[in-house]
Amino acid sequence: MTLLDVSHLTVELAGHKIIADLSFQVLPGDTLAIIGPNGAGKTVLFKALLGLLPYSGQISWPKEIRIGYVPQRLYVESDLPLTTAEFFHLKNAKNPEIHRVMAAVGFTDPHEILNSKLGVLSGGQLQRILIAWALVGHPQVLLFDEPTTGVDLSAEESIYSLLNKLQHQENLTLLLISHELQVVYKYATNVLCLNKEGLCFGPPKKALTQEALNKLFGENVSVYHHKHD
Repeated sequence: MTLLDVSHLTVELAGHKIIADLSFQVLPGDTLAIIGPNGAGKTVLFKALLGLLPYSGQISWPKEIRIGYVPQRLYVESDLPLTTAEFFHLKNAKNPEIHRVMAAVGFTDPHEILNSKLGVLSGGQLQRILIAWALVGHPQVLLFDEPTTGVDLSAEESIYSLLNKLQHQENLTLLLISHELQVVYKYATNVLCLNKEGLCFGPPKKALTQEALNKLFGENVSVYHHKHD
């Protein structure tokens, strides 16, 4: 059964066509990676999928689908008087649910983090908090807009490993925007190449041809050769 069916999706903002005639499908349990240059419409696609922007064409989710969303970045002032616990309470999360999702993202003893202000957390800690926040309510689908933006290099692999682990533990379908081809090869079931229109779609090893990458990024990007090839 198809979980998401997008057919002839077109999004126009202020008279400019941001996405044109885009079609693809996502099956339950898939990891779909969306890649493309800046301004390609990737974040706009997510907002359309969430019903936050007007569009033409068709976006079909199952009835009563539960979707979690992690934005590309969340700017938090260091002196913002909001603790992590209070942040979860904004979503009406109760303490047992808060501790469940905190444990799911790797906080085995969350008390100190929950009592800390959001603005003093490291990039990696804040990203895990945002993932935990998205897990409240047991979503079936998680949308991630560049999961490692603002995270130091040493934490990047652990974030993607965490997403992969959560997918199996929570029985999730993942849609993620990424600019890292090695991550796409390692974790994605399918990849969608987007630059206002769909330029490729399918398993990474088949879809990410040199021709597709040239159309997407220009002539200076080479196919990444996965170490298991």
